[in-house]
Amino acid sequence: MSLKSMKKEELELLSHKDITNLILEESKKTLNTANLFHKIIQLLDLPDSYFETKIADYYTALTTDKRFILLEDGTWDLRSRHTSDKVIKVQEDDEDEDDEEDSEEKEESNTSLEEDNYDDTDDDNYDDDSNDDLKDLVVIDEDELELEE
Repeated sequence: MSLKSMKKEELELLSHKDITNLILEESKKTLNTANLFHKIIQLLDLPDSYFETKIADYYTALTTDKRFILLEDGTWDLRSRHTSDKVIKVQEDDEDEDDEEDSEEKEESNTSLEEDNYDDTDDDNYDDDSNDDLKDLVVIDEDELELEE
C-alpha cells in the first residue's frame, strides 16, 4: 500500500514509526530526522508547532525501533537494507571501547584503595552507651501484631 493512495483517515490510524517505515520504503533513499518528521506532519496535516513539541519524542521512537538504523551521516534508513556485518561491526567497536573504559575504571579504583589510609582507632573508642535510648525497644513480628489486635 502506497502513501499516496492512503486517505488521511487511514494514515491517522498508523503510528509515526509505521508512517516512517512507509516513507523510507517508497523513497528508496535515506532521510534525516527533521525531513522525515516534516513529511509526517504534511501527510497528517498537523500544525507546524507540532514539530517543535514532538521532534524529540519522534527521534527517541526511531532509535528504539529495530526496523530503523541511524547511519553515520545522520540519516535514517531501513535496517533490512543493510547487511548485518555493518551493524555487528559497529556494535563490536562499541564493546571494545566499553572494555577499555572498564579496565581503566578498575585500575583507578585499585589505586584509590591503596591510597586510602583508613584509621581504625575510632572503632576502639566506640561508646556503647549511645544505645541506651534503644534498650527498651521491642521487636514484634507480624503474626504477634495480628494476635494483639
